[in-house]
Amino acid sequence: MRGSVPGLVSPHPIGQQLPAMFLEDDFAQRFTAGLDEVLAPILLTLDSLDTYFDLELAPPDFLDWLAGWVAAPVDPDRPPGVRRDLVRHAVEVHRWRGTARGIELALRVATGARVEVTDNGEVTCSVTPTGAPPPDETPQVRVRVHGDVDAALVRRVLASAVPAHVRLTLEIEP
Repeated sequence: MRGSVPGLVSPHPIGQQLPAMFLEDDFAQRFTAGLDEVLAPILLTLDSLDTYFDLELAPPDFLDWLAGWVAAPVDPDRPPGVRRDLVRHAVEVHRWRGTARGIELALRVATGARVEVTDNGEVTCSVTPTGAPPPDETPQVRVRVHGDVDAALVRRVLASAVPAHVRLTLEIEP
């Protein structure tokens, strides 16, 4: 995250704002200069706070912090552009989570590959809270990913996007 920057000049030095009797006081000026060095990054950040929330301009470490706000799965080893897309689409991915559209969107944003998702369109229920649905009516999803993608990443995304009770068939085609 943001930290101190040695030698950074404060836009509003405290020593210059003291009463006249302290302007010539060496101790007061040195003391406030130390505070200026600590406060300068904060004051400069506040001057440009809006750029921190702009996904195109946000520094990489702040971008990861924003990802935590929207529960976007961001890997710091991935390029900044990919991480920015994950944060940008996080709300929409959460909105469609558990649906065929949500699975396709989550994979497309995470991998950048072309994705086809088909499901059998079935919905099942049980009359008892602990009863299992009939075995022949298990919902199924078939996911086909086109392109050179990281299979482990695809599986991680699918583990978070596909409901646990849905049978999944995955095909990765180069």
